[in-house]
Amino acid sequence: MADLVLELAETVAGVGVKTSYGETVDLDGTKVVPVALGYYGFGAGSGSDAGGDQAGGGGGGGLSIPLGAYVGRGGDVRFEPNLIGLLLVATPLIWVTGKALKAVIRALKH
Repeated sequence: MADLVLELAETVAGVGVKTSYGETVDLDGTKVVPVALGYYGFGAGSGSDAGGDQAGGGGGGGLSIPLGAYVGRGGDVRFEPNLIGLLLVATPLIWVTGKALKAVIRALKH
């Protein structure tokens, strides 16, 4: 089982950036390094019933969100964001922060 986990880890190691953008590119002295957020989940199970019949199964999935790219030219490096990707990542954080602030304000009023 440990070998399966290691094989899965090797398979998806760089999939986030590679799936969203591709490899690092050098264009006329300008180097573009893509940045992406990727996460994955896998599950599996097996079992048997009272009659001794065995069954098993598994599955997995993942998501990759392109966040932007680092662009380097002549020693100057800057981050060029993908605004839609950043909004996708920031929305849950803002929602949780709003819920927490609401709870804190409600607690301070009492």
